[in-house]
Amino acid sequence: MKLFDSELKVMGVLWREGDQTAKHISDILKTEIGWNMNTTYTVIKKCIAKGAIARSEPNFLCHALVSREAVQAAETEELIGKLFDGAPDQLFASLLGSQRLTREQIERLRRMIQELE
Repeated sequence: MKLFDSELKVMGVLWREGDQTAKHISDILKTEIGWNMNTTYTVIKKCIAKGAIARSEPNFLCHALVSREAVQAAETEELIGKLFDGAPDQLFASLLGSQRLTREQIERLRRMIQELE
């Protein structure tokens, strides 16, 4: 499932806050990014059509059907395939080469690699 940036904003609210009414999601996104209610409702309907959100009554209650982790994994696979010829080590090298990592981040990465070995 491919979610666009606007859809990820709606999903982000649900992942962060749990099940919410469309009205509450709209209120949050109005404050955070200035969307009006119609924009939010349109994006919610697109997410429903894609199977990312389930809608129930009362009050147009929205429930995320996909986890943040599942979307992150799918997006990562797509990124690796598109930009790094399917080679995750090239993505890793790119991240290391372009980022200033803290000692804590480096240590976390080191532990992850050790766990994989």
